[in-house]
Amino acid sequence: MAKKAEAKNKTVTVEQIGSPIRRPAKQQQTLIGLGLNKMHRVRTLEDTPSVRGMIAAVSHLVRVVEDK
Repeated sequence: MAKKAEAKNKTVTVEQIGSPIRRPAKQQQTLIGLGLNKMHRVRTLEDTPSVRGMIAAVSHLVRVVEDK
């Protein structure tokens, strides 16, 4: 049970560093799905395989921010 509770608490923070202008519609929609639609916007999301996949799909437009 403790491992499941720990897994739910894991998060990943991402910042948009690239513009979605002149990008395929799929990449624009992925950014919107992540909650990023303007430059330098930061979102903290659950660290799940689906979120990791979305980040990988637009890795050239986002940056994973290290928590201090």
